[in-house]
Amino acid sequence: MATQSPFSWLADAADTLRTQLPADFAQSFTPPAWAVAEVQQRVVLLLNHILMQEPAARDRLQRQKGRQVQVCWRDQMFQCAFTPAGLVEFITPEAGAKAADLVLRVNEPSPFELAKTVLQGEKPAIRIEGDVQLAAEVNWLIDHVRWDPEEDVARLMGDAPAHTLVQTAKRAVDALRSFVQQQTQKAAP
Repeated sequence: MATQSPFSWLADAADTLRTQLPADFAQSFTPPAWAVAEVQQRVVLLLNHILMQEPAARDRLQRQKGRQVQVCWRDQMFQCAFTPAGLVEFITPEAGAKAADLVLRVNEPSPFELAKTVLQGEKPAIRIEGDVQLAAEVNWLIDHVRWDPEEDVARLMGDAPAHTLVQTAKRAVDALRSFVQQQTQKAAP
């Protein structure tokens, strides 16, 4: 008997969800404004937490102080500015934000396809508009700055439990990626 994927329930749930939702649900669903604002605030907190652990990244961003980057996906927009401390500051639409120096537009409209791309370890297709030097700095950040969740968990639990927990989470993510790739290959004609 073949070993069953630990994520087979996920495939079943996805199939059930896909058959019960209207075909254009993923394209037409818009989350409530309060949920979008909360997620954006949490993204800024996470980015700043990561940047606080990376002095080289903060040094690079200090040179970009006041510059603004906007990320657009479908009808959602996230805009931030770099602070004199080399961190990220969220710019609310109500704050009358100036035109961004750099605009990154995610081309994939489907949240499912976007999630699949990310879970496969790939970068989604993005259209870039604006300042080339700022785009190079942002690209450097994407390529070189990484969050070390094990270090954060170790502060709470100690080194050994943190290592075990993070390794288990990595195996689960790897299994999920493998599952997504297998399902993608099965669905391909």
